[in-house]
Amino acid sequence: MNRWARSPRCVSLARRELRQVLAEWDLTGLTDAAELVVSELLTNAVRHVRAPQDRLVETRYERLAGGVRIEVHDADETRPVVREASMDAESGRGLALVDALTGGCWGVSGREGVGKLVWAVVADDGHEDRPGSGPCGEQGL
Repeated sequence: MNRWARSPRCVSLARRELRQVLAEWDLTGLTDAAELVVSELLTNAVRHVRAPQDRLVETRYERLAGGVRIEVHDADETRPVVREASMDAESGRGLALVDALTGGCWGVSGREGVGKLVWAVVADDGHEDRPGSGPCGEQGL
């Protein structure tokens, strides 16, 4: 777990931290997808959260059989939604990318205190940590 100031700089720091965690867990094959997922989730927390600027965001990583659960906690109750971006839009595709990279294995939950946590599971291709089984099935998706 790490707490970050809500600043664009925290996104690169969180990616670096996740890279190190995945190397320690011998899950380096997931690095590219996991980095994109944490980048998108954390960028949303930095850009779109309606909370006092001094509120921190938090990242947590949990090792799973064949994968990693990535969590981003923030102090805003508003739940993110997947948007359909126009062809010429410069943003708005982040959650669609998370959905694609995780095979739909992501969601939003409440948390202790104020706000929410957005979670996603990045797993090896062909691994059973996908919707309907493993961590996603247990999340109630």
